[in-house]
Amino acid sequence: MNEEAIELSKDLADYLDALRRRRKGILVVIGAMCIITVLTAFLIPPVYRSSATILIEEQEIPKNLIRSTITAYAWQRIQTISQRVMTRSNLLDLISKYGLYLNKRRSDTTEELVKRMRHDIRLKAITAKVIDPVTGQPHPATIAFKLSYDGQTPIVAQKVDNELTTLYLNENIKTRTQQATNTYKFLTSEAQKLQNHITHLETKIATFKEKHLNSLPDLQQLNLQLMDQNESRLMEARDELRSLQDRKTYLDGQLAQIDPNAPVIGSDGRPILDPQSRLETLETEYATKRAEYYPDYPDVVRLKSEIAGLKKQIGGVSDMQAQAKEAALLKAKLTAERAKYSDDYPDVVKLKTELAALEARMKKDASAPDAPAEKPQNPAYITLNSQLEGVKSNIAATIKQRDQLQAKIADYQRYLAETPGVQHKYRDLQRDYENSQRQYLKLKSKQMDARIGQQMEKDQEGERLSLIDPPDLPQKPASPNRLAIVIMGFIFSLGGGLGYVAVLENMDKSVHGARSLSAIVGEAPLSVIPYIENSADLARHQRHKKLAMTSVLAGLIVAVLLVQFLWVPWDVLWFKGARFISGF
Repeated sequence: MNEEAIELSKDLADYLDALRRRRKGILVVIGAMCIITVLTAFLIPPVYRSSATILIEEQEIPKNLIRSTITAYAWQRIQTISQRVMTRSNLLDLISKYGLYLNKRRSDTTEELVKRMRHDIRLKAITAKVIDPVTGQPHPATIAFKLSYDGQTPIVAQKVDNELTTLYLNENIKTRTQQATNTYKFLTSEAQKLQNHITHLETKIATFKEKHLNSLPDLQQLNLQLMDQNESRLMEARDELRSLQDRKTYLDGQLAQIDPNAPVIGSDGRPILDPQSRLETLETEYATKRAEYYPDYPDVVRLKSEIAGLKKQIGGVSDMQAQAKEAALLKAKLTAERAKYSDDYPDVVKLKTELAALEARMKKDASAPDAPAEKPQNPAYITLNSQLEGVKSNIAATIKQRDQLQAKIADYQRYLAETPGVQHKYRDLQRDYENSQRQYLKLKSKQMDARIGQQMEKDQEGERLSLIDPPDLPQKPASPNRLAIVIMGFIFSLGGGLGYVAVLENMDKSVHGARSLSAIVGEAPLSVIPYIENSADLARHQRHKKLAMTSVLAGLIVAVLLVQFLWVPWDVLWFKGARFISGF
């Protein structure tokens, strides 16, 4: 038979026999492990946890009236505050202030101490289902959180937790105020930049309009209308110019057929002389009468009076005519004297000098700009000439008007040709200006909301953290759970004892009992001699009983102590039991 056959033939009696045979070893293993467990449970230093509950309160002012500039989720803000509170400097200050981890300072580094304290600080969110005012659906939301610290003594744990709570509350106020202030400063800076940009665009648009005043797209329709009007006026001016030119041609032909100096015939059939001709006639008649009669003769007096009146009327005899007559007389006398005398004769030389001086004076007077010209005498000629001058004046005015209209039409054509390019640039400027204006108005609205939000945070009217449960003084350790350690120790002790038996049995190759022998030899034994105890066995049994009683007594004492220190004091337990019994 092999070992597998032996092993397969074992039943419960074999296992109970193995436990009986190995009972001393089992008790030793279980006892050792129990002692180690109890010592471990009592030697681990206690950790006291002090906790504070902080409520996250919504802002008192309705959100539809004033919106806060801080839009992060509550738990996200708490995590941000935690990172700011649990900085290396803050934790080192707390460690130094309250003398934390004195037994670790000699062996651990500063970073390890900070890491240990961060591990001892616990942050736990308290959530509840709230109704979303927008969707009307319930969703989980963080309404509060617990801030705890695990310390070596209750008082130190409470003080450190109280310090941490104060840091959290102050940091929340500081963070919210700083965020609101930074938001307001940012929006103010952006609004100022945008306002400067708008001012620059306004100047740019004004300069662009001034440069392209007549080519703006707003004036395109007006330019078309004005160009059409000027083209109509240009056609009218051209028609009028052709009519005036035809009229001028006609008047030129009429004037060419009329003698400007022809005498005018009166109603009596005699020519009507003009004042100058009549003056010359009267002067000739006066010279004749003067030679025939005395100066006081009536006809002489009459002629003299008429001559004086005509001279006064026409401003006297023209100097050029008088000089011409005088020059003609001097030439006649000079010709008569030369017939008689030589050129060196004094009278001839005198006449020549007078004639040269008179001719020089005539030449000078003739070159003067105000030298009077001979006026036409024919009234018909004068009338036609006046009409011709009027036509010429109208022609000049019409030509000037035509040139002006052509220049205006050319300008309007140039304006209309420039309008598409100007329109593109102008629309870009106008679009940029309008977009900037809209953004500026939005920024100003946000800036106003940010300013109100900043003031709301300063007055602590927004969302805030409220301490509803201050750090408590722990009455019992939060860890370790000594009872759980002991119970688990007992369980593992039993497992260790059973494991001890299993290992020894697997390693033991000896034969125990008749069944094992029958399995080996293949036949049952003839008889079985039982184990007979002697005096030594009896004495050993007595010792084992005393040891068991002592162990039971020690277990009872340990149980009492465990109940006293790990569960509830015996006096409290006795009081609860008495109240329970009295209730019946």
